[in-house]
Amino acid sequence: MASPITLRLDPEMRRRVTRIARRKRTTTSEVLRQAIATWVEREEGTGSVHDSIKDLIGNVRGADPTLSTDTGRRFTELLRARRSE
Repeated sequence: MASPITLRLDPEMRRRVTRIARRKRTTTSEVLRQAIATWVEREEGTGSVHDSIKDLIGNVRGADPTLSTDTGRRFTELLRARRSE
């Protein structure tokens, strides 16, 4: 069960929250709960770093898709080529 909490808002912020609640046809308490939940989620985060960027992994276009494969072998070849110059 939810427990009550006192929150002091300046008059302008109170008007803005009330306006949002009316527009969404919900209560000011629900608007504030959602805002706090969003803020807490952002501050605490969930999951690993990988989870937070997984939508970005593999989305680069135009680069060589094999750059990360056989890196050890490719690095060795690069060093050998530099030595022979």
